[in-house]
Amino acid sequence: MKAFFQNLHFRLEHEGLFPNSRLSRAAWYLLGLDLALFLLEIVFRWSGLANGGGLRGWVLLLSFAVIILFVLVGIRWVRQKLMWRLRNRLIVTYMFIGVIPAILLITMAFVTLYLFAGQFANFVVLAELNARLRGISASNTAVASEMARELDANQTISNFVKELKVRDPEWKKRNVCAFENEKMLICDQSIGQFQLAAVALAYRTPGGIVNDHDRLELRSATTLAVKAGDLTVVSSEPLDEELLGDMSKKLGVVYFYHSVQNPDSGNHVTVELNGNDANVKTTSAGILPPETNILDREITFFTPVRISIWTKAGTLPDAQGINALGIHTRPSLLYDRLFAALGEFSQMVEYFLVVIAVILAIIELVALYIGTRLTRSVTGAVAQLYSATTFVNQGDLSHRIPVQSSDQLASLATSFNAMTASLENLLEEQRDKQKLENELIIAQEVQSQLFPRVISQVSSLDLHGFCRPARTVSGDYYDFLTVDPETLIFAVGDVSGKGISAALLMATIHSAVRAYSIEGIPLVRQMMTAGAGEPSTVASAVLHGAEVSPSYLLSLLNHQLYSSTPPEKYATLFLAFYDGRRRKLTYSNAGHLPPMVISEDGTTRRLDCGGTVVGLFDDVSYEEASIFLRPGEIFLAYSDGVTEPENDYGEFGEERLLDLVYENRHQPLCTISETVTLALDDWIGAREQPDDVTLVLARAR
Repeated sequence: MKAFFQNLHFRLEHEGLFPNSRLSRAAWYLLGLDLALFLLEIVFRWSGLANGGGLRGWVLLLSFAVIILFVLVGIRWVRQKLMWRLRNRLIVTYMFIGVIPAILLITMAFVTLYLFAGQFANFVVLAELNARLRGISASNTAVASEMARELDANQTISNFVKELKVRDPEWKKRNVCAFENEKMLICDQSIGQFQLAAVALAYRTPGGIVNDHDRLELRSATTLAVKAGDLTVVSSEPLDEELLGDMSKKLGVVYFYHSVQNPDSGNHVTVELNGNDANVKTTSAGILPPETNILDREITFFTPVRISIWTKAGTLPDAQGINALGIHTRPSLLYDRLFAALGEFSQMVEYFLVVIAVILAIIELVALYIGTRLTRSVTGAVAQLYSATTFVNQGDLSHRIPVQSSDQLASLATSFNAMTASLENLLEEQRDKQKLENELIIAQEVQSQLFPRVISQVSSLDLHGFCRPARTVSGDYYDFLTVDPETLIFAVGDVSGKGISAALLMATIHSAVRAYSIEGIPLVRQMMTAGAGEPSTVASAVLHGAEVSPSYLLSLLNHQLYSSTPPEKYATLFLAFYDGRRRKLTYSNAGHLPPMVISEDGTTRRLDCGGTVVGLFDDVSYEEASIFLRPGEIFLAYSDGVTEPENDYGEFGEERLLDLVYENRHQPLCTISETVTLALDDWIGAREQPDDVTLVLARAR
């Protein structure tokens, strides 16, 4: 069971459904509370407790709050799931930027066309009604003028209207009443109670669409002055199905809705108007043909119509009634009616509109296709970049994004490929550098073995040597070789250049100096090296000659280096033999900075006898000289890494070095060396050490 819940928890978290946010936890908490109250309400209802009904309001309130919270949580979840992918974001962006405005414009266009079509259909019907009213009014005026002429001539007018109805077919349905002042001269019986004509006389009503006892009429009234007073002629034509049928030909179905003044007349319906029941009568005519295509939908539109009510109290507008003109038509009928005047040319207009619609549809499809392709190109490039980053995250720097275009996204892919290639090269270089550093560490360890680790002191001389490389390995060199308890050979040198090549040349010089020194020493002796712990006794004869002199050793070393190294490689070297019995120091200096011998009174002797550097020229001879060391005098040899470092005040300099050594001449040699290096570090400051620092100190006892 525990594994089941853990698996369910993992799945819910993976799908983003586990309630981690405050909103989701609040939604689930309220849902649990709502369910608990609902179950409690059911228990109370079953048990018959009176308090059970009071929980219904809380349940409904909590249910509404839970629905709102879960809707918000659902919106957030959908946004996180759908909006994570760039493609979905672009699709939503295109929807809001392009599709939704296009849909709104199309909807607005359809609504506008619908309103225009309905208004146009109603306009056509109303225009025909107005034309019919204008015809009735013109005819009524002509009839009234003829009657006025006959009355002024004292002629009878009773037969005039009858003859007119026989001669003119339009007058067959018309009803005519004539009044001289308030006296009715003639009146058709079909018009009903035409005492309303007296009202027309009183109010001078010109006519229009009237509701006369729940019958719609097109009516016109004309008043003329005659000898006996005023002549009023009223002409009416019923607005019935036949008239509407004439007006609705090739237009659809036309409806007239008007209020019923007499509810008992029948043929009416009851509707609610402003909270009150109103009786409405419908008059319709026409036929709605079937649709010609899928776009030929039915159009229904209504237009309010002003209808006057003729009552005994006068002619009043039907303000509280429902008077409207309605029409059911189709776009094809309106199109034929609108372009009827064009004749055969209307077909060309129709073809032209169809062609425009097809072109616009093609443009829309092309735009949709282009937008889809652009979306895929953008999202595809981002997906490829995301996939490539996963490869890089896994350490696979050989993965490359395929570049198939020449846009900015392709440049981004190319830049990413170049970046991964650079990273791959950088890692390769880093591995090579690490290997080199490991080799340098090994070289440093090997080189540290070359420097004297244990110095066997001569009874009349204290010795100390120090070397600090500027890099991992050093090109400076110093060595002490003890021949016997009273005889010592020591050397100080500086190889050109830095780094591993200088260190290798330094190792060569070290080996050569030791080999040549031992070769030129008598064979019967106790041999003690600076690195050896105990002396060892060898062979039985003694050799004497020039081979034991410093100058001869430098010549041999120069010849070897010149033969085995490149022309640009050379070294400076100071080589000295010290005889402790006589306190005699025999030396030869091959281009090295001249060592100093500092006496107790501060005077110095410079040891500069010798020649040029070793390894640069062949067949070079070196001079040698000898001095005697008095007790208390200090021998000082150094490399250029001690005197040449600079700061804003210039070089550290030889004079400052000599002052430091002289001031601390009574201190142990290691203390003097430490004092010099500390002063040198303070002089350099935060900058990098420019060169190897080597110090060799000796003090006569």
